[in-house]
Amino acid sequence: MEEPNLEYIDQLARGDESIRKTLIDVIKNEFPDERIDYDNSIKSKDFKKIEDNVHRIKHKFSILGLEKSYKKANKFEHNLREHILNVEEQQDFDKTLIAISEYLKTI
Repeated sequence: MEEPNLEYIDQLARGDESIRKTLIDVIKNEFPDERIDYDNSIKSKDFKKIEDNVHRIKHKFSILGLEKSYKKANKFEHNLREHILNVEEQQDFDKTLIAISEYLKTI
């Protein structure tokens, strides 16, 4: 499995530590609430809400260097749009959420 990293954030910041810190803070502040919203939408089996949450969260995958996971999340989102809840795609998405949650504790 891919490991989250700050390479893309470092590219965006171009050596400016305040920009780097701001970008990290945004992710650290937004992600936990987005994950709760996602978990709640899964419990309610509301395809539109799940799709919206996956769409919002998947962008953090790419920001944290998780390009393969981003592509998988994109497919997951597309299937949700068609009202298909693929268990394997959901499990992959959930594993990535766990990896990000753990990583955010370290930065």
